[in-house]
Amino acid sequence: MGWLHLVRAIHVGLGAFWVGAVVLLAFLVVPSIRAAGPAGGEVMEQLTRVRRLPQILLASGVLTILSGFALYWRDSGGFQSAWVRSGPGITFLAGGVFALIAAVHGSIVNAPTAKRLGVIAAHVRHAGGPPSLAQAEEIQRLQNRLAHAIRLAAVLISMAVLAMSVARYVP
Repeated sequence: MGWLHLVRAIHVGLGAFWVGAVVLLAFLVVPSIRAAGPAGGEVMEQLTRVRRLPQILLASGVLTILSGFALYWRDSGGFQSAWVRSGPGITFLAGGVFALIAAVHGSIVNAPTAKRLGVIAAHVRHAGGPPSLAQAEEIQRLQNRLAHAIRLAAVLISMAVLAMSVARYVP
């Protein structure tokens, strides 16, 4: 398998994992965790601290973007301006920008928010009772922030997938 095949396999494989995981989290897992109330905190702790999901998502996003950059470089003949300004060049670039925004947003907002929720859940669990009023308020605030942020990430990387899927056919 040549380098191009390997890079394309990394891009498509990790990209599919990344978008699938984020969409699943945004529309099924996070709402379910919120609906579970205090029990959801244990699930959040398991996902963030034990399974290290934020780090896995960030790594898959970064590798997807880097491999996409390499593919863009190759397809454009080393960023030849005629290709970059073509329909496919602009569309692939737009998809890459959507993915990059999602990854940066995820590293700045989503991952730290999820990590903080996991830490609070661990403190509540170790204390052996319900969360204090201050903890409950912070949990609610962080859950709202995470729910909005992860939905934004899901929309952005879904737009990236749509752009990538049609780019070769744009005149």
